Amino acid sequence: MDTVQLEKLKMVTTYTVQLQPSLYPQLRKDLTEQGFSLKKTPYAFFSAEKENVNVTLYKSGKLVIQGKGTPDFIQFYLEPNLLRQINFGYEDIINDIHTTEPRIGVDESGKGDYFGPLVIAGVYIDEKTQGRLKEMGIKDSKELSDKRIRGMREKILKMCPFSVVVIGPDRYNVLYDKIGNLNRLLAWGHARVIENLLTKVSCDKVIIDKFGNNKFILDALMKRGKNIPVVQKVRAEEDLAVATASVLARGEFLFRMEQLSKEYGIVLPKGASKKVEDAARELIQKHGLEVLKHTTKMHFKTTRKVFMELE
Repeated sequence: MDTVQLEKLKMVTTYTVQLQPSLYPQLRKDLTEQGFSLKKTPYAFFSAEKENVNVTLYKSGKLVIQGKGTPDFIQFYLEPNLLRQINFGYEDIINDIHTTEPRIGVDESGKGDYFGPLVIAGVYIDEKTQGRLKEMGIKDSKELSDKRIRGMREKILKMCPFSVVVIGPDRYNVLYDKIGNLNRLLAWGHARVIENLLTKVSCDKVIIDKFGNNKFILDALMKRGKNIPVVQKVRAEEDLAVATASVLARGEFLFRMEQLSKEYGIVLPKGASKKVEDAARELIQKHGLEVLKHTTKMHFKTTRKVFMELE
């Protein structure tokens, strides 16, 4: 963050954020311990005052911070200790999809596909590579054909520092049985990718496509990842870094699907459609029931449908 940005932050005297109900008790406890004076306020759970700063938690969940001490309260308590998410001062970067700031983008592929792995990819881009990526026509992988994605994947691998984590069906099923939550599994993969990339490049901004409660990824972050702002954004693929990561992740997923198809002698369809169910039954006929553990995400409803029709 440059000097101009820092000076702008110091001038902020009002800040509003939506707070999750689970954080209300912690906020009240922390403010009391920090010497704030709490009082009742209309339409609010409480208001808390201290020199240079006033904090009000409204019953709508809106938290309003006011006063000269607003920037310090946000930067040294609210975001690092309560929200555990750093956004203050980075709004321009978060909202400006045309930014040229160096950053890491992370996205996944395979989450909604019955067959194949779960792939998480991260890419570092800077002002130099952004121009080349735009010329390539990089955008959200959902808007690109498989053929274009395959070609772009090869170019991205040569052009950008990257990290790819592939959780194959065998490992995926073991981890899912253990964790029991797809978002936690995604969070682990995102955190691993971020950590891997930060061993290759120096970067202080990460943007990921929001996939669940912010807490999942923040709890999963490792040593290096905990030291930089990780922005979780809905429709983050609008950002070039995340779009590039989405193409890389999908390209890797397609590559792995081709390998699985060759290994088992049957074309494995993407998604979770009737066509996928038919392919699963054909696989079982050729290789037995155990084959699903090695080729699919077993917790999908598709597994139950396939088994029911086999009975």
